[in-house]
Amino acid sequence: MKIFHRLLITLFSALLLVSGCTKLDRFPESKFSDEDFWNTETDLINAANRLYQQLDANWVDNRADDAVNQGGPNSTSNGNISIPNTSAEWSDRYDEIFTANNILEKGGKAKVTEAIRNRYFAEARFFRAYAYLSLVQKYGDVPLVLHSLEITSPDLLMPRTPRDSVMTAIYADLDFAAQWLPARSALAVAQYGRVTKSSAWALEARAGLYEGTRAKFRSEANWQKHLQIAVTAAKNVMAQGHVLFSNYVTLFTQPGEGAANTENILVKIYGVSNLNLLLGHNNSRDLENGRMAPTRNLIRQYLYSDGLPAYSTLNTLVTSPSPLYVAEGSETSYNTILQSRDPRLGFTVFLSGEDAYKGPWVPTTSLGARSAFAAKKGFNIIDQTINGAGTVDRILIRYAEVLLIYAEASYELTETITDADLDLTINKLRTRVGFTKKLTNAFVTANNLNMREEIRRERTVELALEGFRYDDLVRWKTAEKLLPVELLGAKFIAADWPNTNASTLNLNANGVLVVEPASTRHFDASKNYLYPVPFNEITLSGGNVKQNPNWQ
Repeated sequence: MKIFHRLLITLFSALLLVSGCTKLDRFPESKFSDEDFWNTETDLINAANRLYQQLDANWVDNRADDAVNQGGPNSTSNGNISIPNTSAEWSDRYDEIFTANNILEKGGKAKVTEAIRNRYFAEARFFRAYAYLSLVQKYGDVPLVLHSLEITSPDLLMPRTPRDSVMTAIYADLDFAAQWLPARSALAVAQYGRVTKSSAWALEARAGLYEGTRAKFRSEANWQKHLQIAVTAAKNVMAQGHVLFSNYVTLFTQPGEGAANTENILVKIYGVSNLNLLLGHNNSRDLENGRMAPTRNLIRQYLYSDGLPAYSTLNTLVTSPSPLYVAEGSETSYNTILQSRDPRLGFTVFLSGEDAYKGPWVPTTSLGARSAFAAKKGFNIIDQTINGAGTVDRILIRYAEVLLIYAEASYELTETITDADLDLTINKLRTRVGFTKKLTNAFVTANNLNMREEIRRERTVELALEGFRYDDLVRWKTAEKLLPVELLGAKFIAADWPNTNASTLNLNANGVLVVEPASTRHFDASKNYLYPVPFNEITLSGGNVKQNPNWQ
């Protein structure tokens, strides 16, 4: 793991950041050194700010079966990923880890109280855990580096650390963070966006659910330990006074920003406005250009308004679909599949004729929406106005996810869940959007449903297009069933598709758009559940870092 060039870039960037926040007349730039820094609370704050700057917002994710990009098939999604020479998925995470380690190693000399020092150490350890969790999810075993490095450090050549040891380090970091970070209610409004106890517990819950279910469905040891960590951490967040934002639509746009919205637990802050831009993104333009076009595979997961499904979570037609279901060959309009559904579908995908990107949405594939479905969730005209100048904050952890974690982890521990816990979690999410059909044990039994499937379904639709789907398929070990199948789009109805010739489209026997045929999609369960380690990381480690199984 001899990535010293990344180490230099990280340290240099951190010094530039913090030096720019100090008085320019203190020392000549050429004389700036660690001796001149790491002395005050302001120094610690400025050093920690680098962690927020590095935070990856993860706007577009086409690795699963839920969305496609106008640029063409995603190599991870269709199983054609190859071993890269380098990858930001690896190196950027180690940049973040090195920033955190630098703070933890050098911040000890600051002349501040233990509580102040540990508050910013807690921020560093939170972000270190955040980076390591991302690495473990993609690569499994990864080098565990918990101290700063020099150019000659032997640890630059260290091998990969077993994932269980990395997970133990993640939990230790987050326990420390939860101890020393301020509670949500104690965070000053002016500091909104900085991590809190809730952030640490929520990330710990996410980590525990991921590792617990991943191990359970691979018959590995100690899965119960991880799920219990998830349950405990989620309960800790639930005791912090968070509430769901009242409006699911505006949660992801400007009205959902700020400290008043306690559903937000970790956000990447942008702004200030497109007229005074400090940091911007292009999410609304990306949606307009089809970079996250929803698939029929995703839409099939939404329940009908009677609370019943048509498709299972494995994307197969159920034996007794909802009476409201219209067979795909019998759909009479583009909108048929979008009607009489869980309200969250209407908040996530535009109907034909609904005011969308540049007026009413007209079904098409010519603008890059390869599925002909248009993503609505998170789109807003303000952010669309100027290219690259979107400023709405990106929610990375929200309270709804914590409720879903609690429900799933509780169920998987015992394969039972009480109606009281369903009311505390899933039914709260349904109530928020006006979906009146509750999930109860009696409803599941009466309708021959499966509780595990319905809990997973709820997670899929609540968190749709937020970047969770691929990791969920991996931990559930269902990627091998759901990824190597055709991705489908909208139904072609000539009256709804003006100026589109059906002969230009790949339609199946039901007249449904085939976005990617099954013949082009693959998933090798012996290797694709982990990413390949970049060639350079193996070479620069002197061969100590080994490749993941079955990657050649």
